[in-house]
Amino acid sequence: MGLQIATKCLHLDKRVEKKDQFGAISYPIYQTATFARDEVGGGTGYDYSRLQNPTRAHLEKVIAQLEKGVDALAFSSGMAAISALMELFKPGDHLIVEEDLYGGSVRLIQNICQKNGITFTSVDCSKEDIATYVTDKTRAIFIETPTNPMMNVIDIQMLAKVAHTNGIMLIVDNTFLSPYFQNPLMLGADIVVHSGTKYLGGHNDTLAGFLIPAKEQVAERLRFIIKTTGAGLAPFDCWLILRGVKTLPLRMEKAQENAMILAQWLTTRKSIKRVIYTGLETHVGYQIMKKQSRGLGGMISIEVQTKEIALVILEKVELVQFAESLGGTETLLTYPITQTHADVSLKELKKRGISDKILRLSVGIEAVEDIIQDLEKAGI
Repeated sequence: MGLQIATKCLHLDKRVEKKDQFGAISYPIYQTATFARDEVGGGTGYDYSRLQNPTRAHLEKVIAQLEKGVDALAFSSGMAAISALMELFKPGDHLIVEEDLYGGSVRLIQNICQKNGITFTSVDCSKEDIATYVTDKTRAIFIETPTNPMMNVIDIQMLAKVAHTNGIMLIVDNTFLSPYFQNPLMLGADIVVHSGTKYLGGHNDTLAGFLIPAKEQVAERLRFIIKTTGAGLAPFDCWLILRGVKTLPLRMEKAQENAMILAQWLTTRKSIKRVIYTGLETHVGYQIMKKQSRGLGGMISIEVQTKEIALVILEKVELVQFAESLGGTETLLTYPITQTHADVSLKELKKRGISDKILRLSVGIEAVEDIIQDLEKAGI
């Protein structure tokens, strides 16, 4: 019987040989750009840190184990990971993408990928019949679930069947739930994406991104891409993510506990028009979440009654911080229309329901009473 996921955040299933680490409990930081060889054709298995580094290799084993992939590749940011992912495709290829994607992903698609000859169709993958959008040039479906910031929930197993029936890949951005709460590869996905900056790192102190493939052939191709494009994660940042992952179960459980209490409280506030949290039974995707994940996460979006209320809240919060990003120990409040989705067109924002009245909360691990008190003082 294998280790439980909380233990896997601390230990690899396969025992790591410690003789070269002097018994170090914290995996060492191999802060070196290059590695010496004893002879032509010989060596340690490491040549140059752009290709691979022992600290990064260890982190990648941990993440692959948590997501149950054949490999994991660590990148300098979430967007570096998605940029490398898009190198799997060539001019003329077509992708179906969830319309409610993170704004940075939308920016990459519209300004870089389309320039390079890849075409995209944006679809509400939580409602539409995706099979009707597949063409003979379609190579993949790319989704987030829950989506950012409108918290739409997509049935991964259902979409995986559609993808594989049509001979294409399903790619799932799992940043919002982390591998602690959801494992898309076990539901039929082909590649999992993470912004490791968020829950995996968990302390708002470093950037990272990951790609975790289900098949060796894809892993080999991605290894060639990361070697060639050079966006591998630096050793010290790898160590920071390793340290963050050790407390992932504790942080995810506490953030979720706080989020449930906070979401229920928010539903009672007159300034709030709508609370969007996948842990509320009123959420349209609640049953799918219960089916495909082990938890409901710490992300909440709210729609306040007016733009003016939104601006007052953003200016008056003190304990809760008005900042981009998510998944850290501190509770953050984000204004998507001017921050995460500032480069998305007004037409697209309107279609997705992202207005100047939408706020996104990444619930942290503070005492929930203090979070509530701060939001109440700020005008919620």
